[in-house]
Amino acid sequence: MGSRRRRLLFLCGRNQWRSPTAARIFSRSSAFEVRAAGVSASAVRKVTASDVEWADVIFVMESDHKRQLVRAFRDAIEDRPVHVLDIPDEYRFMDPELVDLLRAGVSALLGEAEDAD
Repeated sequence: MGSRRRRLLFLCGRNQWRSPTAARIFSRSSAFEVRAAGVSASAVRKVTASDVEWADVIFVMESDHKRQLVRAFRDAIEDRPVHVLDIPDEYRFMDPELVDLLRAGVSALLGEAEDAD
């Protein structure tokens, strides 16, 4: 990958609370480029094949989001890792507990998230 920043795509259902929070906190890092979207038809910003192809790593909040993503974009996902963070839809935008869960989950998977201050 060279010096290119790692591209992270965060997905939740409606792209209302969880994925926008993740995008906000990880976009502050010089190590990452970040996008957020939703998998639901009613999402504020619905995930596209272009988003999936752009991403180096994809994070979804729930297992069902991964199933929906695979169903819609099986070919685009190819060899991109898709990680389930297991964060339920019970938090508001930038909720401190949600921020902690996101940082811990992404850090455990990437080992670089400490840069997201």
